[in-house]
This record gives sequence, structure tokens and C-alpha cells, in this order.
Amino acid sequence: MSKRQILGALTILFVLGLVFGLAQLFAEAYLTRVLITIAIYAILSVSLSVSNGFTGVFSIGHVAFMALGAYTAGILTLPLQVKATTMQDLPRFLGTIQIGFLPATLAAGLVPAIVALLVGAAILRLSGHYIAVATLGLLVITSEVLQNAEALTRGARTFTGVLPLTNLGWVFFWAVITLYVAWRLKRSHFGRQMLASRDDLAAAQAQGINILRTRLLAFVVSAFFTGVAGSLYAHFVLAFSSRTFYLPITFEVISMLVVGGMGSVSGAFLGAVALGSLKEVMRLLEPGFAIGPIHVPPVYGLAQIVIATLFILVMIFRPKGVLGDREIDPLFWMRWLKRQDDGARLKSQM
Repeated sequence: MSKRQILGALTILFVLGLVFGLAQLFAEAYLTRVLITIAIYAILSVSLSVSNGFTGVFSIGHVAFMALGAYTAGILTLPLQVKATTMQDLPRFLGTIQIGFLPATLAAGLVPAIVALLVGAAILRLSGHYIAVATLGLLVITSEVLQNAEALTRGARTFTGVLPLTNLGWVFFWAVITLYVAWRLKRSHFGRQMLASRDDLAAAQAQGINILRTRLLAFVVSAFFTGVAGSLYAHFVLAFSSRTFYLPITFEVISMLVVGGMGSVSGAFLGAVALGSLKEVMRLLEPGFAIGPIHVPPVYGLAQIVIATLFILVMIFRPKGVLGDREIDPLFWMRWLKRQDDGARLKSQM
């Protein structure tokens, strides 16, 4: 890494750390919950950009990995007393252990990564819309399997008893790790191969790039961090079912990625922050509001309507998203100030 890249990464870490640190100290419970939700969405959006944005393979079923991560971590951290009373049919090796949040979250990433490796070896040989349909099938199959695996997931009933372990510190830690890995991967040898296979498949094959290997690497890395987000989400909401991880959240995450920029790590992050904040504002306005003499009646579902409208507008007028493939340079303002100082110095010397 060059000195400029290191300084840029440190600048990003400092800004994120300052925001989350101030929030941890001064934010009310409501604002803290909003920040945690947005950070989880940011992890999901950035991890999806690794698969969809870097390789051009449009996956619709990534939320399946989030579901696997949520159930994996939820089962591993569930108190033994709860397992003994409500989940007597668990396999013995799961019913008699309870591990910490960090190893459970790592396991929540590894399980989806293994599934992605096995499934991806087959479906990533497809191309175009066929992959999108195949990943959508993966989402449907995963949801049905989880709903029917009553011994592990309680079936259609709500999975409850999960410990409240997710906080701003944990989501900040994993958001930074996800951003850094995605950023480094994009600039690595493998990342250049991914971008090459996305931009011109025939030319990439002619250069000797193994298309399946590059796609599979992106798919597995993306699945790992999606599973991590599932663990954070499970220990934040504390109760969920297989239907929690289905089409609504799929649409929201894809919208965040498309609006921010498919091939941009910065865009995926900013898209999650922008749409996550917009969703919360619209949710507050749904019961209705008044502006002076004007009274706006309740419009339930306003958040989904606004996000869908914004998604359509971006697809029409900015198909590659707000940032496209570009990345935000964290040192932009420092260089701008330096140019201003240099200009002022030259004027004073004239």
C-alpha cells in the first residue's frame, strides 16, 4: 500500500470511529437503534457489491446467507436453559454448548461461505439473467428448508430467546472490517480479474483469467460478510423467523447498492446510509403529519413507496448509480485546501 492509500484508510477509520464514538456517548436509545440498523444495512450493501458489483453477477438471493448466519449464531449463543426447555430436539452437540458472540459470529460467516462455495460452483457457471433466477431459487429453497427444519429453527414459529449482544461497538468493528476487505479486494490482483471479467468476459478469458474462480471468490467473500450481518441482526432484533429474510429486505439491500453504485465500495456504503436514513424518516411520517394548516393523512408503506420510486428514477437516469465505479477520495478536501494555499502563496509573490 502507498502512503496515500494508508492515509486515506486511516482518515476513513477516524471519521467512522468519531461518529460511532460520539453516538455511543451521547445518542439516545432511539438514535442508537437507528445507527445500528443503518450499519447492518451498510455491511449487507458493501458485501453484496463484492459479488454483484465486482464481477457483474447479479445475485438476488444473497439474503439467504443472512438467514443462515442469523440462525447459526442464534443457536450457538442461545442459553442452555432456553435450549433445554424450548428446543429439546436439537442435536446433542448443539444442545449442550453455548459460545461467545465473536466465535458465533465467525461461525455465522463460515456456514454461509461454505454453502456459497458449494452452490456457487454450480450456478456461477451460468451467465446473465440465468444467474439472477438461480440465486432467487436459492433464496426460496433456503427459506423453505429453514421453515421445515423445526428441530433447528422452530419451523414457522418465531425464533426467540436470542441474547441482546449487538451494540454500536460490534457493528462499527464489523462495518470497518467489511469496508476494508472489500476495498483491498477491489485493488488486489483478484479484484482486477473480477473487474476484467465483468467488463469484457471474452477478453478476460482470452487473457487466461479463470472466470469461475474469480466469481466464486467474490461470491464466498460476499456470503461470509452477509452471514456476519445476519448474526448482528439476530442479536439486535432478538426474535425472527425464516420469512424475516425474504423479498422485502432483499429489495431494500439491492436498492441501496443500485442507488449508491454497483461497482463502488463507497457508493454501496453511502447508498445504505442514505436510504437507511430516508427509510427511517419516512417511517416517522407514515402516521401523518401537519405543516401549518396543511394536514397530510396517514400513508402506511410510505417508506417502501419512496424507496421504490427512487430506485426506478436512478435506474432510468443513472443506471450505474450515483457513484458508478468511482470511489470517494477521503483526502480530497486536504488536497483542495493545499491547492488553495498554493494559489494564495503564488498571488502574494506576484
